[in-house]
Amino acid sequence: MRGTRKYPVNIGITCYPTYGGSGIVATELGLELANRGHQVHFITYSNPIRLDPGIPRIHYHEVEVSNYPLFQYPPYCLALASRMMEVAEAYDLDLLHVHYAIPHSIAAMLAQQMMAPQRRLPFITTLHGTDITLVGADPSYFPITKFSIEKSDGVTSISQDLKRQTIEVFGVTNEIRVIRNFINCDLYRPLADRTGAAAYALNGEKLLIHVSNFRPVKRVLDCIRILAEVRKHTPAHLLMVGDGPDRGPAEHLARDLKLASHVTFLGKQNHVERIIPLAHVLLMPSEMESFGLVALEAMACGVAPVATRVGGVPELIHHGENGFMEPVGDIPAQAARVVELLTDGGLHQRVTAAGRRRAKEEFSTEEIIPQYERYYEDVISRR
Repeated sequence: MRGTRKYPVNIGITCYPTYGGSGIVATELGLELANRGHQVHFITYSNPIRLDPGIPRIHYHEVEVSNYPLFQYPPYCLALASRMMEVAEAYDLDLLHVHYAIPHSIAAMLAQQMMAPQRRLPFITTLHGTDITLVGADPSYFPITKFSIEKSDGVTSISQDLKRQTIEVFGVTNEIRVIRNFINCDLYRPLADRTGAAAYALNGEKLLIHVSNFRPVKRVLDCIRILAEVRKHTPAHLLMVGDGPDRGPAEHLARDLKLASHVTFLGKQNHVERIIPLAHVLLMPSEMESFGLVALEAMACGVAPVATRVGGVPELIHHGENGFMEPVGDIPAQAARVVELLTDGGLHQRVTAAGRRRAKEEFSTEEIIPQYERYYEDVISRR
């Protein structure tokens, strides 16, 4: 009977199936839920990058968008809404969980309304950051973003800071449940002796790593400049993982600073859990981070994060304990922290041990996934 607890839950998840943090979190959430016995249906325009559809209880439903001469821009939101409704009807979904407000929450709302004559189909919107701070704050999208949040049956945020910003920017009165990002500490774990690092550090240098989608907000070029400062004091090699608009400028800067042989651009990688543990220090010089998922991945892998004090990062990194935070754009300060970590073995060991411990105790799947399950139960049971 609808309105009472139903276990396991049939969940429809929609996200951007790309290398951004919101898509990664949504995909890994689905995998963890499937492992716990739930049926998970991904409804997206392509297979999410970290998703193996062959896993039990994982289903993938492609959203096809037809191109007609009449449409200057393909109406993806409408196609998504129709597909959500079809999947909900065919597989008796209990709820939709959409990641990133625009356009996914609007599509979910339309699917909900189309299902209304038959039954209730609640939907939850998870806010990840730039959907609020960049896209939603754009005057062109502000009204529809605010409307989509207010019409959601449940709203979650990945950090207290993002919750605060959402309330300040949009003035919404909905309850926003903070459910932080999580990490599978069995998958993301330290690598003994960093076996494999020699493939990149040919002369035994210690490795720095940066992982992002190489958008301007990530300040990718700062990583090259930090490396230049670090190498004045100690040998180091930088791994750049990911791709995006600032990759070309970063490669150009590396050549200009005579660092090309000390930087390896690896492009997009599906298994960062195999690469991050090779490094000693993570560089996260971002201008904006609502949480800083890659810093959590680094902490779980025994890699010390050197980040900027922005957004939700202080909710993850305790400065001087499990990582360091410095001001945005302060290259000398960030580089100095890296040099400390590379040259003081005791400091590095203390910081990485504290990071691994914090990841396991406060951000593990065992801690966070049940919070989503309880929220699903709450939203489904409302009349």
